[in-house]
Amino acid sequence: MEPCNNTQISRFLLFGLSKEEELQPLISGILLSMYLITVFGNLLIILAVSSDSHLHTPMYFFLSNLSFVDICFTSTTIPKMLWNIQTQSKGITYGGCITQIYFYILFRGLDHILLSVMAYDRYVAICHPLHYMVIMSPQLCVLLVLISWVLNALFSLLRSLMVLRLSFCPLVHIPHFFCELRQVVQLASSDNFLNNIVMYFTAVLMGGGPFAGILYSYSKIVSCICKIASAQGKYKACSTCVSHLSVVFLFCFTALGVYLSSGATHSSHSRTISSVMYTVVTPMLNPFIYSLRNRDIKEGLKRLYLMPSIKKQLY
Repeated sequence: MEPCNNTQISRFLLFGLSKEEELQPLISGILLSMYLITVFGNLLIILAVSSDSHLHTPMYFFLSNLSFVDICFTSTTIPKMLWNIQTQSKGITYGGCITQIYFYILFRGLDHILLSVMAYDRYVAICHPLHYMVIMSPQLCVLLVLISWVLNALFSLLRSLMVLRLSFCPLVHIPHFFCELRQVVQLASSDNFLNNIVMYFTAVLMGGGPFAGILYSYSKIVSCICKIASAQGKYKACSTCVSHLSVVFLFCFTALGVYLSSGATHSSHSRTISSVMYTVVTPMLNPFIYSLRNRDIKEGLKRLYLMPSIKKQLY
């Protein structure tokens, strides 16, 4: 990008998903539907876990936190895009862009770490079942979630503040539907070498670390399952991991798609589609995966649905 003499920043322009004006109502309708399904589905998981004493276990505590993070993760990008389509505007302020970058990195990192924590929870449940409630105490569960928030808040703040040192043209065109850190850094008119170093280092640390934790936990789980003598015992152990593994694979493949599309191709359209899969589709599918594959969640949702009628009968 050519250097700009004027470093006074007015705003950024987001291209969105399509430049075709006639497609905007269709895109808006689809995204709004997906967003509402994501919020409603994850909210149901949170309500079911919080209202049902049978679900007050470490596994569902982490699941409810993951659902909350997914709601926040989707809310970071989609409402602004829907507003821009509705108002026929592509603008976002400099401050709004930095804020969006911060919260996007924060909730994306929390997703990864929570999935790693949930893998550790499954490892303890299968490999050390007799000591499960002692090891996964309420204090440890709260501490793990708190550490996840603090670490990601600090790393997100670092990566966002690094953008503040960059200079931009008065009007910056971002070929995306939200302020994606990598593209914003590449569009800077000043030297971005240090930003690239910090960006890739923290990405490897906060992305590779949780992924390595998931691989280690499941390597131990597989080793433990292989030692179980009965077929029924193996099936029961595997069934407790199916939902979590499905979400992990979904996150990994969509994240890999975003990485490959941004690194191996110059097509902004392919990058945008991959990001939609990662930021919208995956959080939307998580509640379905857990509710369809998990009998406890199904029972919890039934009790949540029947609770008003039960209270009416009592009073």
